[in-house]
Amino acid sequence: MTDARSRLIEFISAEAVFHGDFTLTSGKKASYYVDLRRVSLDHRVAPLIGQVMLDLIADIPDVAAVGGLTMGADPVAAAVLHQGAARGLEYDAFVVRKEPKDHGRGRQVEGPDLEGKRVIVVEDTSTTGGSPLKAIEALKKVGAEIAGVAVVVDRNTGAREIIEGAGYPYYFAIGLDDLGLS
Repeated sequence: MTDARSRLIEFISAEAVFHGDFTLTSGKKASYYVDLRRVSLDHRVAPLIGQVMLDLIADIPDVAAVGGLTMGADPVAAAVLHQGAARGLEYDAFVVRKEPKDHGRGRQVEGPDLEGKRVIVVEDTSTTGGSPLKAIEALKKVGAEIAGVAVVVDRNTGAREIIEGAGYPYYFAIGLDDLGLS
């Protein structure tokens, strides 16, 4: 385990895992909730997320950009972009809106032109796989090639199976065992 990954796990465990009664996006009930935005927008943790995610996707060839459905993916994509630049890598970032804008250029995917480029869809936590799949739908409309889905924390609630079932590789950096939640 890298130092960045172990430090990231410590931050998530201490500051982003909440115990109690929660309703997830799927409508299912859970006794804990991982609120990664508590740490993904923290100056101490964002660089760690970028480093860990860069390590996770390092062996995926020819990736031009990372991003996903706003809002969970936004800090992750920005962290990868900045930490990648610090390593001399050339990953761009993009944002996928939930719906196309109803004004201006009417875009749903914001950022650089992705037509014909290989991209990784990122997400902070994954429960049902719905957000990455919605992002993929929009990315396909602009001609992006999906190289995979990469998630910071996998909740082990079926997202992997759904995304792989749709034909996309699924990668995650941290699982429930790492957080003492399994």
